Amino acid sequence: MKLKLVPARTGATWVKLGMQTFFKQPLALAGLFFIFMAVMSVATMLPIVGLPLAMTLLPAATLGLMAATREATQGKFPMPLILFTAFRAGPAKVRAMLLLGAMYAGGFMLAMGGSYLVDGGGFARLYLGGSAPTAELMQSPGFQSAMWVFIGLHLPLSLMFWHAPALVFWNDLTPLKSMFFSIVACFRNFWTFTVFGFAWMGTIVVAILVIGTLGSLFDNAALTGTLLFPALMLLASMFFTSLYFTYRDSFETETPAET
Repeated sequence: MKLKLVPARTGATWVKLGMQTFFKQPLALAGLFFIFMAVMSVATMLPIVGLPLAMTLLPAATLGLMAATREATQGKFPMPLILFTAFRAGPAKVRAMLLLGAMYAGGFMLAMGGSYLVDGGGFARLYLGGSAPTAELMQSPGFQSAMWVFIGLHLPLSLMFWHAPALVFWNDLTPLKSMFFSIVACFRNFWTFTVFGFAWMGTIVVAILVIGTLGSLFDNAALTGTLLFPALMLLASMFFTSLYFTYRDSFETETPAET
């Protein structure tokens, strides 16, 4: 396995491929994403262990969505069982994926704990859905400091785990090696991932503006609220669809993934 350098413009191509692949199998990929969200939501509802459990399962669930994307690129209809791909490849892969998930859960809890120390848990409760956002809370210096502390701690964690599930499963790397190669690949293709991130942010902003404009044209604020949530969920599904292409184009293997 070798790292590949890709042009910055490829970041926009990943976004395009994510959308194109989603519309090849919209029902399957949207359905899998909503199952993924439901599983994560149910897991977080468990007392005490809910959040760590959900974070532990997140890398495996992300791999399932990437495997679904790979099948969609081959013209196949991904079935719900593909979400459990990580747990259907033998005990060695299961142990590796659970270890990877446990390390991610530990890192996430540390990042959230860091924000808790700054503002006493205001940001953490809002982020985890335990409280409703208020203008006073979000404008408070403590909340904003806690938010930036969380972002500063969580961003490198995200980069370490960006490719890690795929590298563990498809490239047979150990969890630690997969995290190392993942963050190195992200930094070596820094501008590509920057374009990727800004392209997705721009897409989301445009979608919000279009839906807001429709609500204004029909003088119906409820219409904006009705359309906004499903639209953002579909965009989130397309984002997860595009993750496979960031992995596929960042690594060169002896048996390369489908083009």
